[in-house]
Amino acid sequence: MASNSFGSLFRFTTWGESHGPAIGVVVDGCPSQIPLSEELIQPYLDKRRPGQSPLTTQRQELDRVQILSGVFEGRTTGAPLSLLIENTDQRSHDYNEIKDVFRPGHADYTMQEKYGLRDYRGGGRASARETACRVAAGAVARQILGPSISVRGAVIQIGPHLAGRDDWSWGEVERNALFSPSAKAAEFWTNYLEQVRKAGTSVGAVVEIVASGVPVGWGDPIYEKLDAELAFALMSINAVKGVEIGAGFAAAGLTGEGNGDAMRQGPEEAPVFLSNHAGGILGGISTGQDIVARFAVKPTSSILKPQQSVNIHGENVDVSTKGRHDPCVGIRAVPVGEAMMACVLADAMLRQKAFQAAS
Repeated sequence: MASNSFGSLFRFTTWGESHGPAIGVVVDGCPSQIPLSEELIQPYLDKRRPGQSPLTTQRQELDRVQILSGVFEGRTTGAPLSLLIENTDQRSHDYNEIKDVFRPGHADYTMQEKYGLRDYRGGGRASARETACRVAAGAVARQILGPSISVRGAVIQIGPHLAGRDDWSWGEVERNALFSPSAKAAEFWTNYLEQVRKAGTSVGAVVEIVASGVPVGWGDPIYEKLDAELAFALMSINAVKGVEIGAGFAAAGLTGEGNGDAMRQGPEEAPVFLSNHAGGILGGISTGQDIVARFAVKPTSSILKPQQSVNIHGENVDVSTKGRHDPCVGIRAVPVGEAMMACVLADAMLRQKAFQAAS
């Protein structure tokens, strides 16, 4: 199985399965002398950790990270970082009834056809459990970026219901279990998702990720555009079916003058942009504005409602998935989106430093 690695100069490789003994990630390319400890990584894993709300899967994983290599006396050595996260709450028997069935919306059929076998226990490598490894790598990336660059995410839509911008607050995101920037939306979504859960079904979500403090000049034109790499990174997250940068698809409904981000000379040398429809990236290169990306997460495929399918013997069957599942998996995608944004930016930062050193 190829394609388990991501990145260029800052590169990570994940390993492990949903119901195996552990999962983990090897991070390569991290500069030396970067402060790093398990205590610096753990808060980000805690944000993604399951079982913290009735509205997410009740699988109880502590997700305690262990640093096995690459750190000495609290600082990175420049050697590969190996990070381990044990699986402690697997319930593989939940999947016995569907081990021969292709679940609609899952990778069961494609994995079976490609490899000739599949790990039916939670999806194996195709499980969103793998994203804990990405979050750990993202924590390392944040240490490389430093405190001057912030990466924050929020859920801005659940099902057809959008969060209003009139009471948007990044502080509110930290105060509710839905990562909602709107207190009103969080209250509505809580009641809405409880109805969805009781109905035995699921809904999708839209997540917005914003990076502030990124200087002008990161990224390259043509095939290594910063927005292209962001789109690739976010699209690689489990259950993501769409990505947009800045105004995104809404740009198609604007005029040239409406979409173009007008500029005026600022009090310092750099110009001031009067809007940010480009999402902080022009020609694949960062503008110095906030980098804004959004991604759409499909409804959780594992639901109690019966669905039509087939099994490995070619027989028609009806399948309902028992076990512990999210009525909206998009909620826990927020820290994963933040992590992937941080990893892309850390890679761009190191490449920019290499470019400047060679110029």
